[in-house]
Amino acid sequence: MKKSLYAALAAVMLSSAPALAAETFYFDPTHTSVTWHAGHFGFSTPSGKFASVNGSVTLDEQAPANSSVEVTIDTAVMVTGVEKFDAHLKSADFFNVEKFPTATFKSTKVTLTGKDTAKVEGTLTLLDVAKPVVLDVRLNKTGENPFTQKKQVGFTATTVIKRSDFGIVYALPNVPDDVKIDIEAEAALK
Repeated sequence: MKKSLYAALAAVMLSSAPALAAETFYFDPTHTSVTWHAGHFGFSTPSGKFASVNGSVTLDEQAPANSSVEVTIDTAVMVTGVEKFDAHLKSADFFNVEKFPTATFKSTKVTLTGKDTAKVEGTLTLLDVAKPVVLDVRLNKTGENPFTQKKQVGFTATTVIKRSDFGIVYALPNVPDDVKIDIEAEAALK
């Protein structure tokens, strides 16, 4: 009788305890960027930065595999530091920003690979072509931002894509197909 009473009390206490829910964090555009690196005839590896990145990450700390991310990148807000090069990259030869002003990424699966690392699978849509991409992600930090006093998370992610998969074939094979992407992101609760 005593055991069943304790079991009933424990069940009531557990059922009334608040469940820890997933939290949605919104990217801080000031501290979030996507940088690409692409070879140039084997002589160098120029890079450019997409500086307008918006979206959210839903983080489930109790069940990280249930986490997700959605991102929109304004492809017209790209800089290399060389205006002429920027203009060429924004043309129909590459990103065709007049016709396709955004790229998107939406995760489909999160697989933990370590205490603070994961493989995040998802769909990258660029130039209206959707392809699967896998990001290697590291959770840098979760905590309170000292300025805003809001809970915040920071991530670093990398991947390599083939630009030809998205129809960007200008100067192939002299300009290599592989493009390395580095992502630095901070996101905060609203």
